[in-house]
Amino acid sequence: MDEIPEFLDQIRRGRPVPPGVIEEVKRRYGLIGRSPLTTLTRRQGELLSEELKLPVYVGMRNWKPFIADAIATMKSDGVGRAVVICLAPQNSRTSVGLYRAALNVEGGVPFAVEFVESWHDHPLLIAAFAEKFRAGWSRACSEMSAPVPVIFTAHSVPQRTIAEGDSYETQTKETATLVALEAGLAPDDWKVAFQSQGMSGGAWLGPTVEDTILQLKQRGDRAVFVQPVGFLCDHVEVLYDIDIGFKEFTEKEGMRLWRAESLNDSRLLTAALADVARSRIGK
Repeated sequence: MDEIPEFLDQIRRGRPVPPGVIEEVKRRYGLIGRSPLTTLTRRQGELLSEELKLPVYVGMRNWKPFIADAIATMKSDGVGRAVVICLAPQNSRTSVGLYRAALNVEGGVPFAVEFVESWHDHPLLIAAFAEKFRAGWSRACSEMSAPVPVIFTAHSVPQRTIAEGDSYETQTKETATLVALEAGLAPDDWKVAFQSQGMSGGAWLGPTVEDTILQLKQRGDRAVFVQPVGFLCDHVEVLYDIDIGFKEFTEKEGMRLWRAESLNDSRLLTAALADVARSRIGK
């Protein structure tokens, strides 16, 4: 908990963080205990390394281990060339773009880099999401004794980003469509919504999950199943925003909510990452 102000400062790159935002973020992390993101990401790297029989390094933009630290370790290890995969399958300049830019700070990368711009439609990624979806959705439908509508979610971005030509919204909807097809969902069975809008004001990409839940309620649905397709492991946007925030919202509306398990250490996710890496190693 005492690291949260420094973490938020990293995200905002020195811009002042309102005290109310710090307290709200502390509250959310307090409810989930801690973020497992670093532990899970390291595990994903270990599994990928085992699959590829090659070293895999983990670097993060906003917390330890930082990208610059990973680059320094790679240089020390004598790395001459690397494939770089951002663990955000859909490309946005506010996510993948910022991670790519982080490679070039503090003198840049002292070895050749093959950067993967996006992999949102990779068949094995789609299969990984569909595998988790089927397991959770079948239980939800069984408990409700009826098909439960699905909301595919991804992190929202500032609306101006999309207006300026960013491909993120299109790629997110493509991922959702492919997962729905893989899972055999009919067009009326699912919707796409964007979650975790920022606290700093301004217009953010929607529709929100809350508005989508209300739409489903208005048409007579009594439950909803959430399938994140923009996240590859558990972290605060999943464990708080969905499991606590959206669940409380649906309960107040007299509805029920389920969520697909996150991919975390999914064997299909590892296979997807390995295939993406192998496709670039030979280039």
